[in-house]
Amino acid sequence: MPRISPPDGLRFAFGTLTVFPVRVTRWDREAARGGMLCAPLAGLAVGAAAAAAGLVLLFLGAGGLLAAVATVAVPAVLTRGLHLDGLADTADGLGSGKPAEDALRIMKQSDIGPFGVLTLVLALLAQVAALAQAYDASWARGAGAAVVSATVARLALTLAARTGVPAARPEGLGAAVAGVVPVRGAALAGLAVTGVAAAVAAAFGPYDIARTVLAILLSLAAAEALLRHCTRRFGGITGDVFGGLAETAATTALVVLALG
Repeated sequence: MPRISPPDGLRFAFGTLTVFPVRVTRWDREAARGGMLCAPLAGLAVGAAAAAAGLVLLFLGAGGLLAAVATVAVPAVLTRGLHLDGLADTADGLGSGKPAEDALRIMKQSDIGPFGVLTLVLALLAQVAALAQAYDASWARGAGAAVVSATVARLALTLAARTGVPAARPEGLGAAVAGVVPVRGAALAGLAVTGVAAAVAAAFGPYDIARTVLAILLSLAAAEALLRHCTRRFGGITGDVFGGLAETAATTALVVLALG
């Protein structure tokens, strides 16, 4: 069996989860495993770009609200809006109340229904409000929230791609990455992200360590709850569900990091 190299995994992660000019050279289960394990690194890059946009505006004299809008806009641009689209489609599918096959068909349609619109508006408002509050507290806190939320959003994808989580459809991104990550690998990725985030937060004091760890744990718990519900409801995961998980985790992390 061919083995995946770190560069192939990074290419898969950045090539499928971002718009960075990275060419995916392999599209098989081994490459998908490496890519989903590297997903938090793609989130780190997206979060760093988002934080940079917010800090530039603050440096130019903008307020926390405008910096927050820019910080939220950058991940949407760097992912072609796919995660937001996935969140909206997942909301429409869940809100339809129809059997799994019909709900999946609704999710595949190009338009967005009322459940999707409402979910998008509330999620984006929550993200902007939380980031504005973080930026008002300090530039470092706002930038840190942007990086942590983007990274944990992709960590949620790593955990969702673990062994035992089935795909709802036989095709698409969901089928390509469903069940490719060993449970042990997913757990190690979670511990690594949490440990690094806590170590960075240590520069600001014990309270920030606790808040950062709590934000990561609660965001992953929220994503896991949605994952389990979607798996029961649709029979597995889809690319749209992955997008919904990422936005759910990111929003939860930002809200928690803005508290206190």
